[in-house]
Amino acid sequence: MENQIQEIEKVLDEYVRPKLAEHEGNVSVADFRDGIVYVRLTGHCSGCPSAKYTLESLIEEELVARCDQVQSVKLQEEVSQELLDMAKAILSGKKVF
Repeated sequence: MENQIQEIEKVLDEYVRPKLAEHEGNVSVADFRDGIVYVRLTGHCSGCPSAKYTLESLIEEELVARCDQVQSVKLQEEVSQELLDMAKAILSGKKVF
């Protein structure tokens, strides 16, 4: 499984992350099992209204095309620590931006 994760990370580094970085976003692999890659979107991509489109048209498209073992990609829909920290800062009156 380690080799599969390395291959997935390589595709993300080469084809996906540069495009997400243009919008100050990123993606991390949360898990890989049964042909499904579970990812988290971070940065400006976290909670973005276009996250589903990004997942389907960029991340899943690249991984399925370039990694034989990947059948689909799913968004792990939990609140990231980054988003929780930002919410706490806003609620406490700290300047976030």
